[in-house]
Amino acid sequence: MVKLRLKRMGAKKVPFYRIVAADAKSRRDGRDIDTIGTYDPTKQPAIVNIDEEKAIEWLNKGAVPTDTVRNLLSKNGTMAKYNDSKKNK
Repeated sequence: MVKLRLKRMGAKKVPFYRIVAADAKSRRDGRDIDTIGTYDPTKQPAIVNIDEEKAIEWLNKGAVPTDTVRNLLSKNGTMAKYNDSKKNK
């Protein structure tokens, strides 16, 4: 199964995350299939960059987002677009 999840990057005590599509069995910082965006919680307000087309494409393929990624996608408006496209089919 493919999951949309965070991959930790950055230095010690200075986290920076990539939002990636990865196999559910791979490690947190292990191999990923595709990079969808970035999340930087150290800035105020937190910076979130998401490629909506890639995110919706992976959701349509059956990828399951983790709780944190689902929240980020909801705040960005991507989940609403995905749900609208799902209803229109």
